[in-house]
Amino acid sequence: MTEVSSRTPSEQGTAAPATGGGAQGFTREQIEALFLNAAREGDADMLARFLQAGMDPNLRAEKGYTPLILASYNGHKDAVSVLLSHGAKPDLQDEKGATALAGVAFKGDMPIATMLLEAGAGVDIPNAVGRTPLIFAVMFGRDDMALLLLKAGANPTVRDGEGLNAIDLARRQGKPALEEALKAVAASLS
Repeated sequence: MTEVSSRTPSEQGTAAPATGGGAQGFTREQIEALFLNAAREGDADMLARFLQAGMDPNLRAEKGYTPLILASYNGHKDAVSVLLSHGAKPDLQDEKGATALAGVAFKGDMPIATMLLEAGAGVDIPNAVGRTPLIFAVMFGRDDMALLLLKAGANPTVRDGEGLNAIDLARRQGKPALEEALKAVAASLS
Protein backbone atom coordinates (compact mmCIF):
# COMPACT_ATOMS: atom_id res chain seq x y z
CA MET A 1 0.00 0.00 0.00
CA THR A 2 2.39 2.60 -1.14
CA GLU A 3 -0.29 4.75 -2.68
CA VAL A 4 -3.14 5.48 -0.32
CA SER A 5 -5.82 7.90 -1.32
CA SER A 6 -6.34 10.64 1.22
CA ARG A 7 -10.11 10.25 0.83
CA THR A 8 -12.48 7.40 1.45
CA PRO A 9 -15.39 6.81 -0.89
CA SER A 10 -18.48 8.94 -0.35
CA GLU A 11 -16.68 11.01 2.26
CA GLN A 12 -19.21 13.02 4.21
CA GLY A 13 -18.67 15.51 7.03
CA THR A 14 -17.24 14.46 10.34
CA ALA A 15 -20.45 14.54 12.40
CA ALA A 16 -21.02 11.33 14.31
CA PRO A 17 -24.18 9.33 13.81
CA ALA A 18 -26.40 8.82 16.81
CA THR A 19 -25.56 5.49 18.41
CA GLY A 20 -28.22 5.21 21.10
CA GLY A 21 -31.40 5.12 19.05
CA GLY A 22 -29.89 4.27 15.70
CA ALA A 23 -28.35 6.42 13.04
CA GLN A 24 -31.44 8.28 11.97
CA GLY A 25 -30.94 10.39 8.89
CA PHE A 26 -27.79 8.57 7.77
CA THR A 27 -27.56 5.94 5.06
CA ARG A 28 -25.47 2.83 5.63
CA GLU A 29 -22.95 4.18 3.10
CA GLN A 30 -22.66 7.47 4.99
CA ILE A 31 -22.14 5.67 8.30
CA GLU A 32 -19.45 3.47 6.76
CA ALA A 33 -17.76 6.53 5.25
CA LEU A 34 -17.75 8.25 8.66
CA PHE A 35 -16.28 5.14 10.27
CA LEU A 36 -13.53 4.87 7.65
CA ASN A 37 -12.84 8.59 7.96
CA ALA A 38 -12.42 8.17 11.73
CA ALA A 39 -9.84 5.43 11.03
CA ARG A 40 -7.98 7.50 8.43
CA GLU A 41 -7.98 10.59 10.67
CA GLY A 42 -7.02 8.63 13.80
CA ASP A 43 -10.08 9.47 15.89
CA ALA A 44 -9.72 6.58 18.35
CA ASP A 45 -12.66 7.68 20.53
CA MET A 46 -15.00 7.83 17.55
CA LEU A 47 -13.74 4.46 16.30
CA ALA A 48 -14.42 2.92 19.71
CA ARG A 49 -17.98 4.28 19.64
CA PHE A 50 -18.59 2.93 16.15
CA LEU A 51 -17.18 -0.48 17.11
CA GLN A 52 -19.22 -0.62 20.32
CA ALA A 53 -22.30 0.13 18.20
CA GLY A 54 -21.54 -2.90 16.05
CA MET A 55 -19.43 -1.68 13.12
CA ASP A 56 -17.27 -4.36 11.51
CA PRO A 57 -13.59 -3.69 12.32
CA ASN A 58 -12.73 -5.42 9.03
CA LEU A 59 -15.03 -3.37 6.80
CA ARG A 60 -13.73 -3.05 3.24
CA ALA A 61 -13.55 0.36 1.59
CA GLU A 62 -12.71 1.46 -1.90
CA LYS A 63 -9.58 -0.33 -3.17
CA GLY A 64 -9.99 -2.92 -0.42
CA TYR A 65 -8.69 -0.70 2.36
CA THR A 66 -9.72 -1.72 5.87
CA PRO A 67 -9.92 0.64 8.85
CA LEU A 68 -6.70 -0.95 10.17
CA ILE A 69 -4.86 -0.36 6.90
CA LEU A 70 -6.01 3.29 6.86
CA ALA A 71 -5.15 3.96 10.52
CA SER A 72 -1.79 2.17 10.30
CA TYR A 73 -0.67 3.79 7.08
CA ASN A 74 -1.54 7.24 8.41
CA GLY A 75 0.41 6.70 11.64
CA HIS A 76 -2.44 6.65 14.15
CA LYS A 77 -1.20 4.41 16.96
CA ASP A 78 -4.22 4.88 19.27
CA ALA A 79 -6.65 4.13 16.44
CA VAL A 80 -4.65 1.01 15.54
CA SER A 81 -4.82 -0.11 19.17
CA VAL A 82 -8.60 0.37 19.31
CA LEU A 83 -9.12 -1.53 16.05
CA LEU A 84 -6.89 -4.43 17.08
CA SER A 85 -8.58 -4.68 20.47
CA HIS A 86 -11.94 -4.93 18.68
CA GLY A 87 -10.89 -7.77 16.39
CA ALA A 88 -9.36 -6.08 13.35
CA LYS A 89 -7.44 -8.71 11.38
CA PRO A 90 -3.86 -7.54 10.74
CA ASP A 91 -3.32 -9.65 7.60
CA LEU A 92 -6.21 -8.48 5.43
CA GLN A 93 -4.94 -7.24 2.07
CA ASP A 94 -6.09 -4.37 -0.11
CA GLU A 95 -6.71 -4.78 -3.86
CA LYS A 96 -2.96 -4.59 -4.54
CA GLY A 97 -2.23 -7.23 -1.92
CA ALA A 98 -0.75 -4.88 0.68
CA THR A 99 -1.32 -5.46 4.38
CA ALA A 100 -1.20 -2.91 7.19
CA LEU A 101 2.35 -4.11 7.98
CA ALA A 102 3.50 -3.52 4.40
CA GLY A 103 2.30 0.09 4.61
CA VAL A 104 4.09 0.81 7.86
CA ALA A 105 7.24 -0.99 6.67
CA PHE A 106 7.29 1.32 3.66
CA LYS A 107 6.84 4.39 5.88
CA GLY A 108 9.12 3.19 8.68
CA ASP A 109 6.60 3.49 11.53
CA MET A 110 8.30 1.29 14.16
CA PRO A 111 5.71 1.63 16.99
CA ILE A 112 2.80 0.61 14.76
CA ALA A 113 4.85 -2.17 13.15
CA THR A 114 5.55 -3.52 16.62
CA MET A 115 1.83 -3.39 17.50
CA LEU A 116 0.91 -5.24 14.31
CA LEU A 117 3.58 -7.87 14.87
CA GLU A 118 2.42 -8.37 18.46
CA ALA A 119 -1.12 -8.84 17.08
CA GLY A 120 0.18 -11.65 14.86
CA ALA A 121 0.71 -9.87 11.55
CA GLY A 122 2.41 -12.09 8.99
CA VAL A 123 5.90 -10.84 8.15
CA ASP A 124 6.22 -12.48 4.75
CA ILE A 125 2.86 -11.79 3.11
CA PRO A 126 3.63 -10.60 -0.42
CA ASN A 127 1.62 -8.02 -2.32
CA ALA A 128 0.41 -8.54 -5.89
CA VAL A 129 3.95 -8.10 -7.28
CA GLY A 130 5.58 -10.30 -4.66
CA ARG A 131 6.94 -7.61 -2.36
CA THR A 132 6.95 -8.40 1.34
CA PRO A 133 7.11 -5.88 4.20
CA LEU A 134 10.86 -6.63 4.46
CA ILE A 135 11.40 -5.88 0.79
CA PHE A 136 9.55 -2.56 1.22
CA ALA A 137 11.64 -1.68 4.27
CA VAL A 138 14.89 -2.31 2.39
CA MET A 139 13.68 -0.61 -0.82
CA PHE A 140 12.85 2.59 1.05
CA GLY A 141 15.92 2.72 3.28
CA ARG A 142 14.14 1.77 6.50
CA ASP A 143 17.06 -0.19 7.97
CA ASP A 144 15.69 -0.23 11.54
CA MET A 145 12.39 -1.56 10.20
CA ALA A 146 14.21 -4.23 8.21
CA LEU A 147 16.03 -5.36 11.35
CA LEU A 148 12.75 -5.41 13.32
CA LEU A 149 11.13 -7.55 10.63
CA LEU A 150 14.13 -9.90 10.56
CA LYS A 151 13.89 -10.29 14.34
CA ALA A 152 10.19 -11.09 13.89
CA GLY A 153 11.06 -13.91 11.48
CA ALA A 154 10.98 -12.29 8.04
CA ASN A 155 12.66 -14.34 5.33
CA PRO A 156 15.26 -12.26 3.41
CA THR A 157 15.39 -14.78 0.55
CA VAL A 158 11.78 -14.28 -0.62
CA ARG A 159 11.90 -12.94 -4.19
CA ASP A 160 9.51 -10.40 -5.66
CA GLY A 161 8.02 -10.43 -9.15
CA GLU A 162 11.25 -9.01 -10.58
CA GLY A 163 13.29 -11.82 -9.03
CA LEU A 164 14.88 -9.63 -6.36
CA ASN A 165 15.06 -10.31 -2.64
CA ALA A 166 15.95 -8.09 0.31
CA ILE A 167 19.63 -9.09 0.11
CA ASP A 168 19.83 -8.04 -3.55
CA LEU A 169 18.20 -4.70 -2.75
CA ALA A 170 20.54 -3.98 0.18
CA ARG A 171 23.52 -4.72 -2.08
CA ARG A 172 22.16 -2.43 -4.84
CA GLN A 173 21.70 0.38 -2.34
CA GLY A 174 25.24 0.10 -1.01
CA LYS A 175 24.24 -0.96 2.50
CA PRO A 176 26.86 -3.57 3.45
CA ALA A 177 25.91 -3.79 7.15
CA LEU A 178 22.26 -4.44 6.30
CA GLU A 179 23.27 -6.86 3.55
CA GLU A 180 25.37 -8.83 6.04
CA ALA A 181 22.53 -8.93 8.58
CA LEU A 182 20.18 -10.21 5.87
CA LYS A 183 22.71 -12.82 4.73
CA ALA A 184 23.22 -14.02 8.31
CA VAL A 185 19.50 -14.64 8.69
CA ALA A 186 19.37 -16.32 5.27
CA ALA A 187 22.22 -18.63 6.28
CA SER A 188 20.39 -19.62 9.46
CA LEU A 189 17.37 -20.62 7.35
CA SER A 190 19.39 -23.02 5.22
